[in-house]
Amino acid sequence: MTSFADISVATPPAVGGDIQFDFTGKRVWVTGASRGLGRAIAEAHSRAGARVALTARTEESLLDVAEGIRKHGTEPLIVSADVADAAAVRRCVSKIESAWGGLDVLVNCAGISPVFQRAESIEDDIWRSVLDVNVTGTFNCATAAVRLMSRGASVVNISSIHGQVGMERMAAYSTSKGAVDALSRTLALEWSERGVRVNVVSPGYVETDMTEGLRGHPKWRQYLLDRVPVGHFATTDDIVGSVLFLSSSAGRYMTGTNVVIDGGWTAS
Repeated sequence: MTSFADISVATPPAVGGDIQFDFTGKRVWVTGASRGLGRAIAEAHSRAGARVALTARTEESLLDVAEGIRKHGTEPLIVSADVADAAAVRRCVSKIESAWGGLDVLVNCAGISPVFQRAESIEDDIWRSVLDVNVTGTFNCATAAVRLMSRGASVVNISSIHGQVGMERMAAYSTSKGAVDALSRTLALEWSERGVRVNVVSPGYVETDMTEGLRGHPKWRQYLLDRVPVGHFATTDDIVGSVLFLSSSAGRYMTGTNVVIDGGWTAS
């Protein structure tokens, strides 16, 4: 009979030192960094000591973010691109490689949700644009970035509770986030041999520009709040801590995980 003592297991990677949230010397790339949650994530990594690369569609939209990051004592790298454009993403990665030589963390936060209407009314170009940015953009950035990553690196993909639970009038967005969840699980399995972790953070409704229309609508605001047991929307501060956790050594045994931060929505 085989005993547990006879079973050969892989030696865990050495991590060195205590678990900490000190990102000094770490190289972090954040997409969708010009506003909202992406901006908050970039600033949080910078405050923790990381060098941060910022991506949004235009360089101009990142100038204010970059100025704020400089106040934390680090010089940001601006690599603007449409994440749905694979060639543009590869150019971003080439700039990061030239500047830093490698990459420790990627946070895929770029995303859009331009319509709030029934599925049969969504126009073809809107459907394609949502999937192009939210799914293909995540795929493009992750697969381009991984060649700069070594053992211990981390990818954190920002999804949504609507990747797991339905919401009327959000067919394109929900479909895209469900695809991000599935993609992330697959990448976690494929890249485990590299020592690169892939996890997901799925927020509920956060007080950002993206949700402003719904939060400001009397009917839909109350509808959403009625679904949240804690009774209020999240702030970006409620989300960034989990992203930092997953991108740090504290989350070193986590891959393929989806961390839901929704005030209890999916528990009800």
